[in-house]
Amino acid sequence: MAVLKWTTDYFQEKGVSEPRASAEVLLAHVLNLSRLDLYLRYDQPLTPEELARFKALVVRRRAGEPTAYLTGRKEFWSLDFLVTPAVLIPRPETETLIESVLEVFKQETENRKPKTGNLCLEVGVGSGAIIITLARELPHTRWVGVDISGPALAVARENARRHGVAERINFLHGNLLAALKPGLRFALLAANLPYVPRPVWEELPKDIKEYEPREALLGGENGLDLIRPLARAAPGILQPGGWLALEVADGQAPKVAALVEETGKFENIEKFPDYLGVERVVRARRLEG
Repeated sequence: MAVLKWTTDYFQEKGVSEPRASAEVLLAHVLNLSRLDLYLRYDQPLTPEELARFKALVVRRRAGEPTAYLTGRKEFWSLDFLVTPAVLIPRPETETLIESVLEVFKQETENRKPKTGNLCLEVGVGSGAIIITLARELPHTRWVGVDISGPALAVARENARRHGVAERINFLHGNLLAALKPGLRFALLAANLPYVPRPVWEELPKDIKEYEPREALLGGENGLDLIRPLARAAPGILQPGGWLALEVADGQAPKVAALVEETGKFENIEKFPDYLGVERVVRARRLEG
């Protein structure tokens, strides 16, 4: 389509990130097609109404608004998630967290000696991408998901309903572990908390800094304002043999691993790289004693 080439060139000229992908996603959204179908129907003309809708989206993308917020959707782990400006847009590097958790459960299943139960926790659910993906991949598990943002929880609940796991997830509104009932113990604690250090946040691109929720990104001066207390509290809510899995920023993994080790309650502390080779996840096992 000529309009696709023109839009790509226009985005490139204006410095829009991922110009080709942005143009394809927006046009596919307007035409209610997949990106592949755009090329199967490349000669399909746009109606005046479709062209007007597309131009309006192009203007908003040119101004910096993220493509995912314009379409209201983002793919993660080959699943389609609803997103709004109330939630952080799911990113490919977070799939490293999914992989690190699935590896643990796969090993225990293969050994036929499960050391963990089936009640799991995610702190900071956002859109629900992590907790919903893991609930789908691990159908024997039950989940508690916590977030400080009411609007984010609304998005997560709708995504859970759409993906058929709402009955196995109990969403709670609260800060970190404050909303949990005393005495609960979990087989897994997973979290992708705000971890961007303030100096890095100040330099983020416009489409992130000005549009995605600041409270889902900024983790204080060194990015550890929320990760630090959660790591220290984790031994108290994990059952013996339970697992901790934390997503971290570039360069944070050694510091977070040290925080986990300082508790004296974990073993098998490991760091996992994402697809770019950045150490993205710190995983550890709660000691039996």
